[in-house]
Amino acid sequence: MREQIIGLITPTMAAVFFVLFLVMWHRGKMGNYVLAFALSYVFFAIGFMVTHVLDTAAFYTWHVTQFFYTIALVTGAWGLAQRAGQPPMLGVFFGIYVLAALTLAVAVVVTPDVGPRLVIINSAYGVIKVVTLMILLGTARRDAIDKLIIAMQALSAAQFLIRPSLTLLIENQIAADAYRDSIYYSVLNLSVTVVSLLNAMILIGACVYDQIKSVRERAELDLLTGLRTRRAFEQDVIAQVEKAKLEGVPVSLVVADIDHFKAVNDVWGHQVGDKAIAAFGTVVQDTIRDTDIAGRIGGEEFCVLAWNCDGEAAISMAERIRKRFAETQVEGMPEDHRLTASFGVAGRNEGEGYGKVFARADAALYTAKQEGRNRTVRIEHKKALASVSKLGAALADHPEDKPRAASA
Repeated sequence: MREQIIGLITPTMAAVFFVLFLVMWHRGKMGNYVLAFALSYVFFAIGFMVTHVLDTAAFYTWHVTQFFYTIALVTGAWGLAQRAGQPPMLGVFFGIYVLAALTLAVAVVVTPDVGPRLVIINSAYGVIKVVTLMILLGTARRDAIDKLIIAMQALSAAQFLIRPSLTLLIENQIAADAYRDSIYYSVLNLSVTVVSLLNAMILIGACVYDQIKSVRERAELDLLTGLRTRRAFEQDVIAQVEKAKLEGVPVSLVVADIDHFKAVNDVWGHQVGDKAIAAFGTVVQDTIRDTDIAGRIGGEEFCVLAWNCDGEAAISMAERIRKRFAETQVEGMPEDHRLTASFGVAGRNEGEGYGKVFARADAALYTAKQEGRNRTVRIEHKKALASVSKLGAALADHPEDKPRAASA
């Protein structure tokens, strides 16, 4: 009776975590990776209950248990991969499961001793955890909570790979019908409960961290375009430029301005003007990479930091944005009417900070405006200095073309 009650602790705890993650996913409107965490715990609870309730001498019990435990581990791995933005490698997990299932089938037929069965299925679980660990190590995301998750995966892999062999060294053979009365089963209950509890606490912490980070990021986003506000953009870009200096990574700035935007507001109204700005922001988001940073730095003015990208590559990026925007239909405007944008590009030179690079990109933008708009211009260092020195006087005659200066 005591063993029956103790055996219910782990699946009951797993069920509680299932409900908790499900509530966080639904009420917090969080990503599907949180739902995956919830499903992982419910599959884990089912797998444990199968072992606890069904006849352990029956061959099917081990296969059903392996199926649900594997689904639990793979679902959790999928959730972690989604959170980290990494491919989940489901094909690899399926291959591990099939190989382990076939080997388990042979072990069940050959011997009534459960020792080989335990080594086979736990080794498979351990390999799944090792693959999960490799997936997480492949991402550049390294916040404190991410390091804890990685450490937890390593601990889980170790306990799956080491625990069965150590326990069986003490107990030698375990008959299938006496499995639940064995030392191994008691050790299993304890270790799985502790590891599952630690894992759940870390995952809950990760979800809370992600939610707080999401709220903070939303506060730093421009509501119209979904890009960073000027303040958030400059804070992030200044930090990235300093990082580029230390790591020797090339970075470039692309400054953009929608052509004749004042006329859009005057002719079609401010609502259409807002839709034009939103459309440009969408084109930018769909074109840049995850490593790039984009922001709306003025009314119709935008800036992109292109990471690990020299001036020539930044020109190619700007041209892709320019061409896509020129093909975009803005709601509220005639179907045969398209807007255009002008772009200025500058790559960071040795020793330059954000302010100097922005000044050159800004000067290049002004040149693009002067040369007829709807084009991309890159200005090298010496030419940029001359352009910047003349910029103040020239803008007095063309206030509608005035680019915003950097605050840094």
